[in-house]
Amino acid sequence: MLKQEVSQYFSNIMEKEPDVSASIAAISTLLKLLEHDKSETVQELDLNLQSAVEVITNSSYRITGVSSGCALFMRFITFAKLDTITFAECKKVMLDRGKVFLKKLTDARNKVAKITLPYFVDGTNILTHSKSRVVLEAMKLAVNSQKRFHVFVSESSPDKSGIEMYNCLKKLNIPCTLVLDSAVGYIMERVDMVMVGAECVVESGGIINKIGSCTMAICAKEFKKPFYVLTESYKFSRMYPLNQRDLPYNFKYTANNLNDNNLSNAHPTVDYTHPTYISLLFTDLGILMPSAMIIKPGNLLFSRYTFYAKYVVI
Repeated sequence: MLKQEVSQYFSNIMEKEPDVSASIAAISTLLKLLEHDKSETVQELDLNLQSAVEVITNSSYRITGVSSGCALFMRFITFAKLDTITFAECKKVMLDRGKVFLKKLTDARNKVAKITLPYFVDGTNILTHSKSRVVLEAMKLAVNSQKRFHVFVSESSPDKSGIEMYNCLKKLNIPCTLVLDSAVGYIMERVDMVMVGAECVVESGGIINKIGSCTMAICAKEFKKPFYVLTESYKFSRMYPLNQRDLPYNFKYTANNLNDNNLSNAHPTVDYTHPTYISLLFTDLGILMPSAMIIKPGNLLFSRYTFYAKYVVI
């Protein structure tokens, strides 16, 4: 596949399958490349995959979680190079493992929803921000389980993605109210918890998410309301930002903004929320404290790649 074909394939998934995250779309694109690639050596195949990752990360879509998902995929499938003799056998194993890996990641959202279900208590008021597919899945499962709750949804400027979340909740017949971003402090005293998704979870246990998440988390901390983050483990990233300035430009701005070479008037799309403002992380690996993300020997998440190798490789 040429670079243009890689870009087109990724864009088609993002446009035609709104329920698919950018990370899953990127991994599906890499699998398609792996299936049709004409390389004759492992090194050449690696270069083509890396080139495809670069094309995807330079797309006009928000790609905050794409880099971690692609890195995990690349590391996972390349275990095959240690096990086989011929390149044909190696490529076949890489493709088989990639398909199993993608299936595992696709199931992660439902696992998070099931883990979160006991926290939906009848009569609960929940505040959420922007549109999160995993949060929507959790709320869908909760309402199907006869849970009764009310959701306040912030508009989430500048793209107003909260309105899309609000419409999705209305279609599920979930009682919900759309509020202004500036009304978060006003509404906080009425809610019992804040529940958001994450575009990326960093090594400190903090998250990178839609702009405004940090403000909501600080407000929740002041009002002593739990701030819960629902996220799939493939969004865990090897990054350790200390503040907003540490976030990479390609995370904060779209490719169109970066190509203009003038960011003075560009609005950042994401911000960093410090782990001290996060109560719990609900993941497909279980319910974690933010401190569990700190990478050190003996820690639950120290060998994230090994986890997938152990439970996914067949």
